[in-house]
Amino acid sequence: MTASPELAERYAAVTAGIADACARAGRSPEELTLIVVTKFHPAQLVRELVELGVRHVGENRHQDAAPKAAELADLPLTWHFVGQLQSNKAKAVARYADVIHSVDRASLVTALAGAERAVDVFLEINLTDDPGRGGVSPDRVEELAEAVLQTERLRLRGVMGVAPLDEDARTAFARLRAIGDRVRTIAPEATDLSAGMSGDYAEAIAEGATHLRIGTAITGKRPAPQ
Repeated sequence: MTASPELAERYAAVTAGIADACARAGRSPEELTLIVVTKFHPAQLVRELVELGVRHVGENRHQDAAPKAAELADLPLTWHFVGQLQSNKAKAVARYADVIHSVDRASLVTALAGAERAVDVFLEINLTDDPGRGGVSPDRVEELAEAVLQTERLRLRGVMGVAPLDEDARTAFARLRAIGDRVRTIAPEATDLSAGMSGDYAEAIAEGATHLRIGTAITGKRPAPQ
């Protein structure tokens, strides 16, 4: 399946933007994993993305991701779950998701630890002042990291965060990076930083992001949720 010209153009623009941001930061694009978030888009779009060279795909909702991953099982893809995850759906998500970016509480660690296969995880950090937002509070990060380290099935990759709308993105990502440094004092192998989306990936790259979660800048306007 050949990718549409519009999709190819958007993908080329983002990869060029990533290269420019890396050059400014003195980094190489090879240091980064680009995850294309295909929320609400059909499986056909993912096939077109694979034709363009995409190998990492992100999904936000289990009810969308599970059938899509099954339909696309023939493709050489790594599936990333990047949305909020309910503990009662954790084992089901772990059947297809290779990496989960939204681990933010002990009950979710316990649920994932009972999954049928090993899974890579990021600790999602709440970078806002709103305790109702997703993510673990920064003052409880080490406690959550220790919980992951005590499991056999979970591999701690690092931390993930979303920059608040009312804060400079680079400042927020600098805080996230500092929290990641704290995690590495107890988990030296947890060197990854999942940060940066369509509107702020350059700032994330400047602060050391290793995984970018980019959706609409590549996929275009999302279809209405079903």
